[in-house]
Amino acid sequence: MILSSNQPPPPFGPPPKEIQNEPIFPPNPNQIQPLTTSRSEPIFEPIPRPPACFSPPLAGIVEEDTPRAMQSPVLSREEELYWLALKLVPGLGSRTSGKLLDRFRTPQAIFRASRTELEGAGISGAIAQSIASGCTFEDAATQQEKMAQCAAVAVTIGDPRYPQALREIFDPPVLLFARGRVELLQTICLGVVGTRRPTPYGLAVAERISGDLAHAGLTIVSGMARGIDTAAHKGAMARGGNTVAVLGCGVDVVYPSENRKLAAELAARGLIISEFPMGAVAFPQNFPIRNRVISGISVGVLVVEGAQYSGSAITAKLAIDQGREVFAVPGNITSKLSWGPNLLIKQGARLVQDWNDVVAELPPESRRLLIDKGRKQLLGGEDATLGGDQASLLSEQAPELGAIARRALATLHVDAAIHLDDLLEKVEDTSPSELIAALFELEMLGLVKQLPGKNFVKVW
Repeated sequence: MILSSNQPPPPFGPPPKEIQNEPIFPPNPNQIQPLTTSRSEPIFEPIPRPPACFSPPLAGIVEEDTPRAMQSPVLSREEELYWLALKLVPGLGSRTSGKLLDRFRTPQAIFRASRTELEGAGISGAIAQSIASGCTFEDAATQQEKMAQCAAVAVTIGDPRYPQALREIFDPPVLLFARGRVELLQTICLGVVGTRRPTPYGLAVAERISGDLAHAGLTIVSGMARGIDTAAHKGAMARGGNTVAVLGCGVDVVYPSENRKLAAELAARGLIISEFPMGAVAFPQNFPIRNRVISGISVGVLVVEGAQYSGSAITAKLAIDQGREVFAVPGNITSKLSWGPNLLIKQGARLVQDWNDVVAELPPESRRLLIDKGRKQLLGGEDATLGGDQASLLSEQAPELGAIARRALATLHVDAAIHLDDLLEKVEDTSPSELIAALFELEMLGLVKQLPGKNFVKVW
């Protein structure tokens, strides 16, 4: 950062008085800076810059020659305010914001630029006027208050914690709101997406494969939507792995509402991120925008279930455009929810039957990092595979299962749920109370899972 030797003229009003022996940078944090100009100052001056409703005290005295990718991870209160104000400019998208940052280097420089300079950077006159007027600083201050209330932080595109893979896509968001373990943005991520109305087979596959991949060292990224997304997050956390939720609303908004408990667990043990401001509602048009972030921070995207023209298909297409690997779990050819992944496999996506199929297709550098992480886990005394855990569980618990529990377990399926009444007919010579007790025993052992409506499936 270079300090210019000469003080440039203020954007409007009489020239400020020179103060001797007072440091120009940084400002006094205890001094309250006015956000508006004095009423006694003239509004119209023969200066080519338009009036501004926000005149920062340091405008025009700092010149940045540092790329935006090399900024300090800790933003001051004032710097964060400028970033938030830039994010909130109406009509200013991620692509245009990135071009402005490439030209002016910092949000401070963007806001102190004249309207002519802004229009020369390729933006419309209306957006240039919105930036030059500084009218978004009041909303930015409100955003700061909301962030403090839910312990959210701002991760800018110039922050070292910002994912490098996301920075390289066509239109990376210039600012991410984050709650939780921000360091997970620097891990190896894999996106897991699918339908909001999955079959029992899809739920079992998403939870099992996500758990195995998380245990192998990958960070599972999904959208916290109902269905496959929820199963992916839960599967990763059940194995003690890392998971990141990318929302189509503000990080302080829980959508859908039934995932309130899951959102609290993600904020405590994982990470919740969004490019939408605090308090933003989950509008339908937000989700395709959100999907590009899921694929952007990931080395690949795994599609479990989804229709041919579903949101998961959009995410897979974005992953292909971004140069990411696309994986798909095959499904029943008679099910519409399998058309999406089956079509992707026909078009060249990697067929996935277990977690090894995903790891084997990762870039060599990612595989090497996973091997190093697994070696550290082994040295730390952790179990290396899920198979060993299940084998020990079954070997210890299976002999203790009663006759009714064994018959119920043999009747249940992984890919199709069975209602309690139907199960009572198939398990002969059993009373309802005895069958319910056996199912409860199997649930406690993790061998059976109950679905809504008194439906049961075998855990894969």
